Amino acid sequence: MKKIKIILGIITAITLVFFATGLFVKETNYTTEITINKPVNEVFEIFNTPNNVKNWIPEIKSIKTLNENLGKTGSLYQIVVMSQEEEITMTEKVMAYVPNEKVTLFFDAENMLKTDDYVFTEKDGKTTITLNSSCKSDSYIMACMFPYFKGTFIEQDQLYLNNFKDFVEKK
Repeated sequence: MKKIKIILGIITAITLVFFATGLFVKETNYTTEITINKPVNEVFEIFNTPNNVKNWIPEIKSIKTLNENLGKTGSLYQIVVMSQEEEITMTEKVMAYVPNEKVTLFFDAENMLKTDDYVFTEKDGKTTITLNSSCKSDSYIMACMFPYFKGTFIEQDQLYLNNFKDFVEKK
């Protein structure tokens, strides 16, 4: 009986810590970065051509333009992604667009709200892309989980940046 009480106590403590996470951590933030051996104007143009995205994010099945504004800011896209043999439809909104300097994208993927702020800088003919990301959720349970998946988010975004670098440098 004593062992059962100890096990139940441990399970209760873990459950309380998990649910308390959502009270204290409202969003998960992280940064990734890559340097590409090409000038910023070339990198920026390739990055912002919608048909190119599938070359570094292979999970994307389709991209549909819902609304494209002059100057890009405010443009809206529908993206269909395959994730573990399941199709996920999300919307992407361009929040900021400064040619050769910055692109900020907001994604609404059901219970995941993600902002990706890409900053482009050039030094000695090489372009550095710094990605500042922020994830949060409308769902309390999902918000509790995100901090525990921060490493996975970083790994995934770094992989996409590495794929982008490979794609651009082969052009």
